[in-house]
This record gives sequence, structure tokens and C-alpha cells, in this order.
Amino acid sequence: MNFLVDHNFKGHARILLGSIASQGWLDFVPIRFVMFEEVGLLIDSSDRVVWKVAQDNQMILLTANRSMKDEDSLEQVMREENTQNSLPVVTVGNADRVLNDSIYRERCVDRMVEIAIYTANYMGARRVFIP
Repeated sequence: MNFLVDHNFKGHARILLGSIASQGWLDFVPIRFVMFEEVGLLIDSSDRVVWKVAQDNQMILLTANRSMKDEDSLEQVMREENTQNSLPVVTVGNADRVLNDSIYRERCVDRMVEIAIYTANYMGARRVFIP
């Protein structure tokens, strides 16, 4: 499964991917983190554009802080555009803990691997908070 990494979550994602790899999950589960520049997104792309690019490219958006404030906020976009065939947005509840708390980080890894393996169970869920 490909995860589109929110532009301000790149460092966190590298640490998460390192944990995924060190646990040996990549031998069993194809997980890849895709950065904005790889799909032609700018760091100031609207939430609507980011969500659509993720959906169009069959990627799960991995984020920690997309807003809920305006007509193009991620929450509004999901309310308007989400279907039973939409991939979820995975939102890390506490980005700082990913960096500083190995137990929290491992719980996030476990949930991400679960979501990658059982993606069909999460279709249409809109947002999944982890850990």
C-alpha cells in the first residue's frame, strides 16, 4: 500500500518507515511512502487537491494536522467526496510522540501495517486516527 505523506510529516514518516523496516514488515507487506513532490503536489496545495490526488492514485493520505476550517478543509472534502470506495485518511494523533516515544511510535506502526494489510476493511471510513 502506498501512503501519501503530508508535506509537514516527512521527517516523522522517515522514522515510521524505519520502524516498519526494522521490524521486518516490508518483507511481508508492500508499504511505500510517497512524498508530495513525487506526485507533483506543492506544499501549499489545498486539502481538496491533496485528497483527490491520493484517491486518484490509490494512496492513503498520512497526516497529523490537516485543517477542518473552510470549504476546502480535509474534513469538508471528505464529507462531500467520500464514498464507500474511498481510501481512508490516516491521522496520527500526536506527531511529537512519534519522534519522542518509541512505544507510541510502535503502536502507530502496528496500526499502519494493519491498515495496509486490511485496507478493504477501511474503505469509506473517511478518517482513521492512530495509534
